[in-house]
Amino acid sequence: MSNEPQTIDKIATLLCKSTKHIIETSTKQKIEFSKTFQQIPKVTMTPDIGCFVQFTGNYNGLVVINLTEAAAMDIYTSYMKTMGMPESELVKEFTSNDVADSIGEITNQIMGLLMRTVEDKFDLSSFCGQPKALALNSAITLIIDCEYQIHRRLAFKINGKPFHMEIAMEQTEFIKTNL
Repeated sequence: MSNEPQTIDKIATLLCKSTKHIIETSTKQKIEFSKTFQQIPKVTMTPDIGCFVQFTGNYNGLVVINLTEAAAMDIYTSYMKTMGMPESELVKEFTSNDVADSIGEITNQIMGLLMRTVEDKFDLSSFCGQPKALALNSAITLIIDCEYQIHRRLAFKINGKPFHMEIAMEQTEFIKTNL
């Protein structure tokens, strides 16, 4: 048996690096991520803010970002301030559309960087739709009419506030050739 990581773990590693780069660049805040991935049975959007996006092409899957109110507000506030928005004009409630829109935009940037990185590294391409972010009162399990059989959870922190991402992918392996 090979010690080579599964393709989902290769993608998850790139997703961690993309998330760290985009959030640190857009918020000027330090992001940490766990070097351990969790294998999970299903992908779920959890309270307080959830954002999901599906990707399709040469490889297919689903990414969900789940944030607590504190992590979502930290990202939103830092993101808007970095873009020059005065503190007095920022919303104070995590349920505001402005917070969900900001999380959706950051997720879009993360996915764009991930897709470009995978294409550069593996010469395979996929495309994603517009991420959908919303405030949640309870967890929602996402079941896509596809064969996403492999699921991972990735843990992050922004200023000590935890959040996580979940990724589901079809059963696929990226195998480099010597051609």
